Amino acid sequence: MRRSEQLSPAGDRHWRGSARFAVSCALVFCAMTLLVDWDAESLTPLRALLWVALSTAVCAVLLPPQVSAGPGWLTVRTPWRRCMVRTDALTTVWQHDGASSHLVLRDTYGRRLELDPRVLTANPLIWHELDTGVRRSVDRGTLRQGAEVLERLGHRIDDETAQAVLRASGLS
Repeated sequence: MRRSEQLSPAGDRHWRGSARFAVSCALVFCAMTLLVDWDAESLTPLRALLWVALSTAVCAVLLPPQVSAGPGWLTVRTPWRRCMVRTDALTTVWQHDGASSHLVLRDTYGRRLELDPRVLTANPLIWHELDTGVRRSVDRGTLRQGAEVLERLGHRIDDETAQAVLRASGLS
């Protein structure tokens, strides 16, 4: 297959909207703090710089990780780092439940990645790429721990997708 015929990676289709929301919140925070400080007649260049820096921090905290997947790989990018694992060479998978549930994947190369399972639920193409890679890992015998975690997650994603289809068609 020539390079021009290769498929583009699957990406989080909701990331741009979430990123716009994070930037909007940061801009509103910056504008409000500058206006309040200006109205109190205490705005100085140093304080303005402080408010801009705090607004940048708000944006960085609210900015969601950008998840993308392709044949045999999954990548999560944050403002600070980029993590990638080979999904066709996974060794362990586990899920931390609680207030902030996240999925942890580790491959044979020692790389580790964490992501929110809701990203997989909201993006069937990313889930498909991950599931295909996991099946290859199982076939190759590299996935020693966590296949049942992904199986449960797959059933949950399938159930939610079926319910969404039934709601959209008016049958539920």
